[in-house]
Amino acid sequence: MKKIYFAGSIRGGRQDAELYNKIITLLKQNNIVLTEHVGNPNLSNLETDTTMADAQRDAAIYTRDTEWLKQSDLVIAECTTTSHGVGYELAYAEKLNIPCHIFYNKTRCRLSAMLTGNPYFHIHPYTTEQELLTLLPTL
Repeated sequence: MKKIYFAGSIRGGRQDAELYNKIITLLKQNNIVLTEHVGNPNLSNLETDTTMADAQRDAAIYTRDTEWLKQSDLVIAECTTTSHGVGYELAYAEKLNIPCHIFYNKTRCRLSAMLTGNPYFHIHPYTTEQELLTLLPTL
């Protein structure tokens, strides 16, 4: 079983959380998804730990997520909703030489040239949710 780091927007917007959950559910059939919390529709509420200062909480998230990236065999990112964090995770994974597959709905966004112009990344544009879910098992 592969260890997959799934990346999707959290603070950049949660409008695709339901899609993230479907992707994660599909990936979990044959893999370990280290970041399955990204598909939780209540995630923004879970990230608000009132027992920690913002900087302390953010440092804990950074440490946790970079440790998960180091353990990953593969990164799958859904990039339709713009996210600084996902971009950072992709660059971090590239530095660690972890294969990265990027999916985005080409009817809703235009992916950054920093991603599409980088031959390291495997780019998968799609137009429908079904098309995306059909592509995933082939990885």
